Amino acid sequence: MISSAKTSVMNAGISIAVDFITIGGTEAAVMKGGNHTLIVDRPEGRAGGLGLGFNGGQLLGAAVGGCLCNDIRYVAHDRGVDLTEIRMSVTVDMDGTPLIARRVTIRVSATAADPATDVADLLRHARSISMVSNSIAPSVPIDFIVEA
Repeated sequence: MISSAKTSVMNAGISIAVDFITIGGTEAAVMKGGNHTLIVDRPEGRAGGLGLGFNGGQLLGAAVGGCLCNDIRYVAHDRGVDLTEIRMSVTVDMDGTPLIARRVTIRVSATAADPATDVADLLRHARSISMVSNSIAPSVPIDFIVEA
């Protein structure tokens, strides 16, 4: 039985579940997390892939970047800072057989409504508390570059 994606508190921690099910007539799958969905697939022509959705490397980059984008907003909110824009690029370098993430590079910039805001400090603090980055950092080096 496929359960709905859920978040539950467990021993003062949090448990998050997502579900996957094959999309009829393809070898791709739809992922559901709460009220949100996305498609996962392999590149067209690879192992039955049709290129309909994100592959694992892209999802890893999305997890790192998405989590950090949210954490930047959390920190800005906590500090009373109005960010008008965040720009981020996440690169996942992989190699080996099986393919393994060897390095993640995050390039980020943000603009605050108040030009006196120390945006670089805000970004560095958000990176220091970002769950996905902190979870993979023990095994995958992460380069964090704040751009002007």
